[in-house]
Amino acid sequence: MIERYEKVRFWILIAIVSISGFSQGMLLPLISIIFETDGVSSTLNGLNATGLYIGTLLISPFIEQPLRKFGYKPIIIFGGALVFVSLLLFPLWKHVLFWFVLRLLIGIGDHCLHFSTQTWLTSSTPHGSLGKSMSIYGLSFGVGFAVGPLMVPLVNVSEAFPFIISSIFCLIAWSLIFFIRNEHPDVLQGDAKEANSITRYKLSFKYAWIAFLPPLVYGVLETSLNALFPIYALRMEYDVSMVSIIISAFSIGGIITQIPLGVLGDTIGRRKLLLYALFIGSACFGIGSFLEFSEILIGVVFFICGMSLGSTFSLGITYMAELTPKELLPTGNLLCGIFFSLGSLMGPFVGGLFLQLVDSISFLLFIATILYAVFIIVLLFGKGFTPLKLVGREE
Repeated sequence: MIERYEKVRFWILIAIVSISGFSQGMLLPLISIIFETDGVSSTLNGLNATGLYIGTLLISPFIEQPLRKFGYKPIIIFGGALVFVSLLLFPLWKHVLFWFVLRLLIGIGDHCLHFSTQTWLTSSTPHGSLGKSMSIYGLSFGVGFAVGPLMVPLVNVSEAFPFIISSIFCLIAWSLIFFIRNEHPDVLQGDAKEANSITRYKLSFKYAWIAFLPPLVYGVLETSLNALFPIYALRMEYDVSMVSIIISAFSIGGIITQIPLGVLGDTIGRRKLLLYALFIGSACFGIGSFLEFSEILIGVVFFICGMSLGSTFSLGITYMAELTPKELLPTGNLLCGIFFSLGSLMGPFVGGLFLQLVDSISFLLFIATILYAVFIIVLLFGKGFTPLKLVGREE
């Protein structure tokens, strides 16, 4: 009976994450294309996309203590409600500042959802199957993220239509949380028990800073490909429908390899797998910069890069979980979210400036350079990190 309940709980959390991915995957290219069509500058367009991730950073210092005090379920309820209401408000007033505030609120809500579900799963999953479970988690988000951009052409019917569809899906998924019981994270032990939040951040950073780089680079990828590539593609005179298919190709590639790579990470180790993924992704984007004359070839490049890089975020979480003591997992998950948000802020800001100031260099080469830089860091410094036996985990 307990095992059956745990499966139900797992799949409900997975459903919530998938709808969150759907809303994010839709919002980024949808709003970018709407603003580009209205003549908003690429820099302002990119900066507007940062609202989602500024919201994540704003809530990050305040979310761990409520999670420890009230448990996972209330945080998920709060986050889901905030996302649902914010999505409904988009059609009311099309204004750059108003939409920025709504994206900020969605960032707060999404981070509540992800932080709670990630910590719940990493804390309750046996160590031996952690990679598989988190790959399913990443797969669910990827499926939602892949479907999201396919809603963009609906803007030709009505600008409000995609927002309404997304809010309905979010409401349905959010309501499932009421069918499972609340739980709390492990009680702090030893040094972590005596430490304040800042000191716990330092302890987690000491144990696993190398594992925070994959979420960072995935944040750069997500916002660069979903918020800025549509702008670049439209300037290359790509068809709008084809742009949404190209973006979805990246997510679909990640979907195909998500679980195999999660299982492979359990077998050969996360660091080695991350090195392969980063190098292949960098090389493919670099090659893609010479193939921009063909929308189909770029779609193939995005698909292959998705197969390589689509698991980067979930691999980073599982890498962090095997380097960090169990009682510090909420802090470690929080830092993964913070680094993801930092990367997501860097993507639109730096990428927006790149699009505005640089005409002679491909945007895909910009992405390839970032991936290669992180590859070098993991290669040179990752050897010093040894996975710990996680306290209280089944081996």
